[in-house]
Amino acid sequence: MGRIIVITSGKGGVGKTTTSANLGMALARQQKSVALIDADFGLRNLDLLLGLENRVVYTAIDVLSGHCRLDQALVRDKRQNQLVLLPAAQSRTKEAITAEQMRQLAAALTKKFDYVLIDCPAGIEGGFRNAIAPAQEAIIVTTPEIAAVRDADRVIGLLEANRLHNTQLILNRLRPAMVKANDMMSVSDVQEILSIPLLGIVPEDEKVIVSTNKGEPLVLAESLSLAGQAYVNIARRMGGETVEFLDLNGESNGMFAKLKRLLTRKL
Repeated sequence: MGRIIVITSGKGGVGKTTTSANLGMALARQQKSVALIDADFGLRNLDLLLGLENRVVYTAIDVLSGHCRLDQALVRDKRQNQLVLLPAAQSRTKEAITAEQMRQLAAALTKKFDYVLIDCPAGIEGGFRNAIAPAQEAIIVTTPEIAAVRDADRVIGLLEANRLHNTQLILNRLRPAMVKANDMMSVSDVQEILSIPLLGIVPEDEKVIVSTNKGEPLVLAESLSLAGQAYVNIARRMGGETVEFLDLNGESNGMFAKLKRLLTRKL
């Protein structure tokens, strides 16, 4: 049976969907079978980041309504045939699917795939609750910004309240020069606040914009950027490998110490 992992954040715009696309592709390149579920009903974007938007015929809603079979709705990536996408319905709202229906979809996919990655919508409302319902594990994505870290802390509390304790952290869009200048939270700052295991650090990378516009995840590049290599390393860690973190030479001098005391977790 495959592993069901929800990729979430709380705050929008921190790179959650980019992370889902790159981790899914990186795992597929490691010869793992991967099903990506876009759980952001009404605002789907995962198909765009994968370059699969023109091949979407059916969605998860069509499967649940009986208009097609699950295998008909899955869009297989031509570059990596180990990767498939189950698209969200763009014309429906987040209330169009229930937590129980999400469990049914994910359970069906675990019978055929090593990994089922769920791209969670932003916020902590109904869409969030549906996305986390079937998950066995969670990956929290945050940027080193106070608002994003506070939202991530809130989400960790909600996951724990829903008995989802196997949670790891990806720190995204780190700028080592800003950390050195004490203008950005460091890795240790964020770790101390969130208190969950660190799965990976992804540096700020302009190539993310290019890859997003082209529908080509960073991990497909012939020459990997630092961010692309970071995603490959994260995928390897997910598979149980011991991989050293990239040396990004970013550590702060303590400007954010007082903020750590302010960001205590509240359910």
